[in-house]
Amino acid sequence: MMGISIGLGCVLGIIIGFIIPTIPYTASQYLAIGIVASLDSVFGGIASTIKKNFDIKVFISGFFVNAILAILLTYLGEKLNVDIYLAAIIVFIGRMFNNLGIIRRYYLGKISEKAHAKKNKKEEN
Repeated sequence: MMGISIGLGCVLGIIIGFIIPTIPYTASQYLAIGIVASLDSVFGGIASTIKKNFDIKVFISGFFVNAILAILLTYLGEKLNVDIYLAAIIVFIGRMFNNLGIIRRYYLGKISEKAHAKKNKKEEN
């Protein structure tokens, strides 16, 4: 199911890329912060799946609310002539690295378990 979603997202991205080949400079800052906020939610969803406490309602709401809040902070900062979006980027990037660490440790543990099981099986023979 996740592979289908990823494939569908890639195809949709390619189609949108052909329709709108360039993002206007004025919108690039908003798009960038929205993408960072959305990626934070995706990594958080993967990490919560690993921890076995994933909730689709929390994921969907976090995905959109985080992106919208980050975009609104960027807009507010632009109107006040203050780079408020930097605070959002620092928080989201920090959370992404924490979640990526959880994901990395999980898969490294799986690889180590597999290697250990293979070694034990070899020793038994």
